[in-house]
Amino acid sequence: MKKISIIIKGTAYTVLTAALLSSCAVRKEYERPKDIVDEKLFRTDMLPQDSISSSNISWKEIFTDPILQSHITKALDANLDVRIALENINSAEAYLKQSKAAYLPTLTVGPNYTFQTQSVNTQFGQILGERRYVNQFDITASLGWEADLWGKLKAQEKSQLASLLGNVAAHQSVKSGLIASIASTYYQLLTLDNQKKIIQSTIKVRENNFETTKALKQAGTLTEVAVQQSEALVYNAQSLLIDIETQILMLENTMSLLKGESSHAIERTSLESQVLPEKFYLGYSADLLANRPDVMRAEYNLMNAFELTNVAKAQFYPTLRITGSTGLQTVSIDHLFSLNSFFANIVAGLAQPILNRRQIKTNYEVSIANKEIAYLNFRKTLLTAGKEVSDALRVFTVQDSFIALKTKELNAYKNSVDYSQELVNYGMANYLEVLNANVNSLNAELNISNAKFNKMKAAVDLYKSLGGGWK
Repeated sequence: MKKISIIIKGTAYTVLTAALLSSCAVRKEYERPKDIVDEKLFRTDMLPQDSISSSNISWKEIFTDPILQSHITKALDANLDVRIALENINSAEAYLKQSKAAYLPTLTVGPNYTFQTQSVNTQFGQILGERRYVNQFDITASLGWEADLWGKLKAQEKSQLASLLGNVAAHQSVKSGLIASIASTYYQLLTLDNQKKIIQSTIKVRENNFETTKALKQAGTLTEVAVQQSEALVYNAQSLLIDIETQILMLENTMSLLKGESSHAIERTSLESQVLPEKFYLGYSADLLANRPDVMRAEYNLMNAFELTNVAKAQFYPTLRITGSTGLQTVSIDHLFSLNSFFANIVAGLAQPILNRRQIKTNYEVSIANKEIAYLNFRKTLLTAGKEVSDALRVFTVQDSFIALKTKELNAYKNSVDYSQELVNYGMANYLEVLNANVNSLNAELNISNAKFNKMKAAVDLYKSLGGGWK
């Protein structure tokens, strides 16, 4: 008995030692690709000066309008995409718990009843010479355990952890995108409100001009052509007003959807009251790895694919399984709890795959291809992030100069309208010049309004592209 105990202990020690050594040899640890980050990812000369990133600032410090903050807060609580992302996290968390439980043995316990009778026409039946009926009762506990010799279970756990973290990053990405969408839609509504006022004012001016034109025609200064053109400008402005009001309603519906609500009017302030940061700090390109949720998710996908190659590789090696069962078994229920009804068995098996129609090799080759795809997607996501930062930075930095030039253009057109109208009143100019100056003046005023929105949207895009909004 003592000799058997020594053999069992020695075997267990050998198996555990082999498991540790083999696990280290087969399973590899993930390392971030060294060439993934390019410090020239941003197209700007500001890079060496920025050691911090504006993405680390809370969105409440970027978007200071209290009404906008209220909309964002409600959207984060009720947005359906955010809630779906949270459920994806719960699902991934459950899979991670399952992968951790893979180290534990399986245990089943239950009573069984078996009724059996033999055929009289078989060899065994001929020996007995009669049909026998057997009732068997048992209470059996079965135990099974797989040794993680090659790190397969560890790799599965790591892959599920990467999947969970990827879903967390996806949730963060949804939040960041939602905040950006709410802010952009809100600023666009303010811009349309501003343009609506401009057009309403323009309608009044053009209606007055139309009346002036009719009076000048009666005085013989202008022709019917000028009257018709003046009237057309009134209709043009009125149609623009209808278009603006339609856009406002549709944007309000969009924001209602983002907030997880039925369509309704959106409370808001004014375009003139908005205050945004004068400067954004970019930080270094490597900061995107820690701040941009989509970049983080792409790397977690790479980690997941990497660990799945470890799982696929471990399939080439033998599997050590230990199974056992014990319980009570009898043909008479009256003797079920007798000591003589006790039974037990244990089986340890080492199974090496030899022929399985190439499935293991195929799985391994597919896992290698998937890992390369995940790396390329990681690289593409990072390059896209750099492009978005560069694009938003360019728009944000040039808008002030653009608005200043457009303001000068507007003032010139307004002066042109006044001068042209005065010359027409004295019969010294064609009314077509007044019409052209009036149209150009309206377009310039609308362009300034759009430019202000473009700067605010660029600020939103720059903050989001740096990875801000989810913290």
